[in-house]
Amino acid sequence: MSEKKENRENQEKLRAAVITASDKGAAGEREDLSGPAVSEMLTKQGYQVEHRVLLPDDEELLYREMVRLADEEAVDVIFTTGGTGLSKRDRTPEATLRAAHRNVPGIAEAIRVHSLSITPRAMLSRGVSVMRGQTLIINLPGSPKAVRECLEYILPSLEHGILIMKGLDGECGKTEKLC
Repeated sequence: MSEKKENRENQEKLRAAVITASDKGAAGEREDLSGPAVSEMLTKQGYQVEHRVLLPDDEELLYREMVRLADEEAVDVIFTTGGTGLSKRDRTPEATLRAAHRNVPGIAEAIRVHSLSITPRAMLSRGVSVMRGQTLIINLPGSPKAVRECLEYILPSLEHGILIMKGLDGECGKTEKLC
């Protein structure tokens, strides 16, 4: 058995964190439904959700939490929900780009393309996807419905990408399985 395949079989669940960006949610004026929806879907897919936090739409707070989760907690993937629109307070993409070491545009592009098949308003999303070290950070929309639609679309392919990022899986062109 190859070393990478053995590593994959012996590995723990992928570790995830969820950050909800919402001024009203953080102030207790609105219940956070999107963060729990992300956590529920990830758990059903076999991820271990280790952290879930609700923060106001504050770029600095969001940035610091992403850096902490990636650098100190070393989670495999961080999902953000909210703060990706066009309002003045929507600053999640800016915080994410500040935290980035490398860009991973295909994930955000795929989310937008899929979402456009559901609603033309998806073109207004500014969500991004990046890597910080060996942590993937993915911006999702703020509504529970949109979160579910996006995750249903990306989760089947995401584990493979995370495992490649961590050096635990082979590249598509070098493995026997179809990507």
